[in-house]
Amino acid sequence: MTRSKRAPLAAVAGGTALIGCAYLAAALTGSPPAWAPPLFIFGTASAMVGMMVLGAATGRGIGRLALPLAFVWLLLVGGFTVVWIAPAFTTAGLWLGLPPAAAIVVYGIGLTPLLVLPLAYALTFDSVILQPGDVERVRAARMATGAEE
Repeated sequence: MTRSKRAPLAAVAGGTALIGCAYLAAALTGSPPAWAPPLFIFGTASAMVGMMVLGAATGRGIGRLALPLAFVWLLLVGGFTVVWIAPAFTTAGLWLGLPPAAAIVVYGIGLTPLLVLPLAYALTFDSVILQPGDVERVRAARMATGAEE
């Protein structure tokens, strides 16, 4: 396992363990204790971003993608926390046609990372993901297997 994969795998495993502890606490006690939702929030954000890092990491790491991924982690933690502490739905204040908590889930947790991450990935692709020798290594590997042009 490469060094660039250890931290995201730990984030996925740790996040999954936190989620499991939150569910287990709720199942054993009949209702979630006060400490279970924060475990669920941090576990979900960590597992999601850990999977994103696993997808983007090369042998050289993730480079400048660390900042957008950290932003997404903070956005997820903040969004889930606001939804957790949000008051019950009232018809008085809709945000873009949705109750506030649903709007945060759809627009903040769902839509914002969908816009931020592809843009960040595209802007950093040449410098972070694709290095000058990478294309030549792929061509050489293809030629070594006898594939035709």
